[in-house]
Amino acid sequence: MHEIKEFFNRENDNKKKNKINDRTIRCQLCPHNCLIAENKKGLCGTRINVEGKLYSITYGMPSAINIDPIEKKPLYHFYPGSKILSIGTIGCNLFCKGCQNYDISRANVAEINTNINKTDINLHMTPEDIIKLAINNNIQMIAYTYNEPTVFYEYMIDIAKLAKKNKIKNVIVSNGFINDKPLKKLLKYLDAANIDLKGFNEQFYKEYANAKLAPVLKTLKTIKKTGTWLEVTNLIIPGLNDDEVEIEKMCRWIRKNLKDTPLHFSRFFPYYKMQNKEITPDKKLRNAKEIAIKQGIKYVYLGNIGILENTYCIYCNNLLIEREHKIRTIGIYKGRCIKCRKKIPGVFN
Repeated sequence: MHEIKEFFNRENDNKKKNKINDRTIRCQLCPHNCLIAENKKGLCGTRINVEGKLYSITYGMPSAINIDPIEKKPLYHFYPGSKILSIGTIGCNLFCKGCQNYDISRANVAEINTNINKTDINLHMTPEDIIKLAINNNIQMIAYTYNEPTVFYEYMIDIAKLAKKNKIKNVIVSNGFINDKPLKKLLKYLDAANIDLKGFNEQFYKEYANAKLAPVLKTLKTIKKTGTWLEVTNLIIPGLNDDEVEIEKMCRWIRKNLKDTPLHFSRFFPYYKMQNKEITPDKKLRNAKEIAIKQGIKYVYLGNIGILENTYCIYCNNLLIEREHKIRTIGIYKGRCIKCRKKIPGVFN
């Protein structure tokens, strides 16, 4: 276990008011703000109170490490065609009924089953081990992904600090359900983020994920404000968050607050507690894309459809990035379309 040094309060000063003992701790990492009694864990299942001290029980314990294409995150406008070392642990601070990674997001520490691809490592890996693994595989980016990175915040921060020193870029794939102070500290080390915006009303967030929408919207605006490259993913679940009026409102909000941020609409497949749901029909995905374009979002992509979509210049329709047999950046030079010379939002080679 790894002792946590920040983003929590000991509640002993308010023990009479809250009817708690001297060793109860208020975790302040995410908007759940869990009140954790001694020998108990927070909702995420990864932070435990031992004798009045808060510990991360997954620090240095990856459940999955792989070398992925950057497009898998998905990030389409951040060094297209690059390889990225992806790392995750277990646990999550949301409770999505259709979670595709429920085997690790809802796992216990004792159930960690390390799944390694193209690597040969032990179960326990220090931040230094992760950096060494990236360097040895000639990988210049690390993604914190698979399960929610917020719940292995301390591990992620320690890796990210070392990565920055070694000129390795840091990427997060997150649900965005994190408090402002830890987010701002993390953003000092992040180069890019893909945030999963699950829907656009509070009732859906509460019923589907036991969470709130407002903190996620705040996270999105904070990331955009800092200049960290941002892309957004929305998983369309038939009958739950596929209302076209709601999608229109979401797209309007994205256009107003996140400007030229690319948007990915992703197909739902039945997982976990929603195996009776249908797969998202092609028509719903296409309709969502049309709505987004009408609302002024310039770069809209469909995901989980079996192919990767190309990127075209919105000004002259020149092919910028081809994603077919391999990823080729063929129409961009120094961040501009080679045909019309308009600037293309993103971070390119």
